[in-house]
Amino acid sequence: MRSTMARQWVLVGAIALMAFAAPAAAQTDGEAEAPSFDADAAADAAEGADAPVTTTSAGPSEPMDAGTYAVRLRDLEQRINELKEQIFRSKARLSLLAETVLHGVVAGAQAIIVHENRMSSSYKLVKAVYALDGAPIFNRADEDGDTLGGREEFQIYNGSIVPGEHTLTVNLEYRGHGYGIFSYLKGYRFKVRSNYNFTAPEGRAVTVRVVAYEKGGPTAPLEERPAIRYVERVQDRAAARREQQPEGAE
Repeated sequence: MRSTMARQWVLVGAIALMAFAAPAAAQTDGEAEAPSFDADAAADAAEGADAPVTTTSAGPSEPMDAGTYAVRLRDLEQRINELKEQIFRSKARLSLLAETVLHGVVAGAQAIIVHENRMSSSYKLVKAVYALDGAPIFNRADEDGDTLGGREEFQIYNGSIVPGEHTLTVNLEYRGHGYGIFSYLKGYRFKVRSNYNFTAPEGRAVTVRVVAYEKGGPTAPLEERPAIRYVERVQDRAAARREQQPEGAE
């Protein structure tokens, strides 16, 4: 009985030894390796798929290739061309609007304003300011008085205006000028302000000459002598253009 049980235990041991030896021999002699089982990884996967995922940041972006650069460049050029087209259309609309607004004015009346100096050498014109219907049309200062006071006359305005009533505002400033016993005049300033209303007829040209002169004669006080008078003439616009052309010009 005991010998039978001993033989059985020997047989079990041999079978167990063969079972452990077979995988080792297969791993040594074969080229493939049996996959290993990671208990920790299996446990993590079994705990749930809702666990937060940790991602690692990628390295620096790769440089832009030539194809992508060309596409972006074409897109930029297209946008620039669209902006240019918008600007062109805006300028065209403004030009059309200006032509539409000025069409009636050009076909209306014309105003020619001329400054004429008849002051004596005791007065130097150092500033002249003109306004038509409240809008400045001429503003010039010359402290020496050579540019303004040195000319007998000069043109203030020559252009188209709306037919109807208009107001011309004139502001002149003079500096006293003298020698010898009259050198005290250099310290004097004389200002003259005047308004003049005129009518610009439809299809006609109106010329307004602003004449600066001395009134009152030699016995009048110096501060009361500077004055302004106006000479107005209305004529055909074609005749006005011919008068303004230099001699010999067609």
